[in-house]
Amino acid sequence: MPDDLGAAEQRRFIIVDDDRVAAGHAAALLKRAGHAVDVFQSSLEGLEAIRREKPDGVVTDIMMPDMDGLELTQRLREDPAHADTRIFVFSGKAFDYDRRRALEVGADAFIQKPIKGDLFLETVERILNDTVEVKFWGVRGTLPKPGPDSLKYGGQTNCITLNFPRGQFFVFDAGSGIREVGDSLMKAGKTRTEGKIFISHPHWDHINALPFFAPLYVTGNDYEILGPSHGSMGIGDLVSAQMDGAYFPITVREFGARVTFRDLREGTYDVAGLKVRTMLLSHPGYCLGYRVEYGERSFCYITDNELFLPDSEYHSPEYMDQLADFVRGANLLVTDSTYTDDEYVSKVGWGHSCLSQVVELACKAEVRELCLYHHDPSQDDAAIDEKLRLATEMIAEKGSNVRCSAPAEGMSVTF
Repeated sequence: MPDDLGAAEQRRFIIVDDDRVAAGHAAALLKRAGHAVDVFQSSLEGLEAIRREKPDGVVTDIMMPDMDGLELTQRLREDPAHADTRIFVFSGKAFDYDRRRALEVGADAFIQKPIKGDLFLETVERILNDTVEVKFWGVRGTLPKPGPDSLKYGGQTNCITLNFPRGQFFVFDAGSGIREVGDSLMKAGKTRTEGKIFISHPHWDHINALPFFAPLYVTGNDYEILGPSHGSMGIGDLVSAQMDGAYFPITVREFGARVTFRDLREGTYDVAGLKVRTMLLSHPGYCLGYRVEYGERSFCYITDNELFLPDSEYHSPEYMDQLADFVRGANLLVTDSTYTDDEYVSKVGWGHSCLSQVVELACKAEVRELCLYHHDPSQDDAAIDEKLRLATEMIAEKGSNVRCSAPAEGMSVTF
């Protein structure tokens, strides 16, 4: 898998803030991380220094005399010489308007004062490295698998998050792993959180832990839930139905956050400024696969999906070609790899794939990395190890350069 963030490369920063205490704190944190830092209390002097020295990063406050941080940011963005300069606006103002305005004029991140050391440095490094963090919170399908034989890969069901450099936060599916996502956001101490929750389809193992996602009950948070409709039922109806009182004691009316819904079909969408493509998958009901594009990089989430064996009457070369085109060249292809070929013999028509066809897809589409996902609850850690071994051998026999991995619960990678 791609390496996680390592030691920070030394960069040069200029901090522009008339608040000596806040500027000193930010400077100390950056220096501790190995960066070179200059501090200016005057925005006019700071702008002159930035133009002269062309630092890697600029940290500026919004509220300053002479020129505020938003005007400073806008001036820098209008100058082609600073196209690659990363700009971090921080402020004691807690209004969503100011955060949106900072990003609109060209800031790469908005950081709330007082800054929290680890979170501040994590944000800085993510922006400077321009990496997308992918974290696996649940890799099982159908049912959770607790117990001593699932300690390596974990027992939680479907949930993956993507954290983008400019702060967009995407969640894929709401299996039992989403509860841990919510708990981690609450523990981070952020005053507000927001994100997009993509549902592949409304089978229980993909939605049943959504009511346990704690940020939905916090006033001021903002979440959009996106997914396919089923007949006359939109994604909002599907989510609400499992919380109608008969199946769960709390209804969506108890959500404190601003929660909105968007129905998706096959197509291309703009979601939080990022290109998201969808494709209808081979699974009972209306199930969508997702492709998220970030610059020249891409992430594909394809579960649940059945690729029938070539000798099956249900096998469709046209569908395999269409799916290969959809995931082609992806940096990460996370896909349904529920069964070995031997196991699949008795599972045909259940809506899930076997290893040989998943490998065929990954090699045909020339993806960079194939991530085995949605493991059957009957499989223990040793069985998943064996699936990884078999898939790796199949790829080698094809002479392909595709990397293969079996991500474990809690694992983070970047691309």
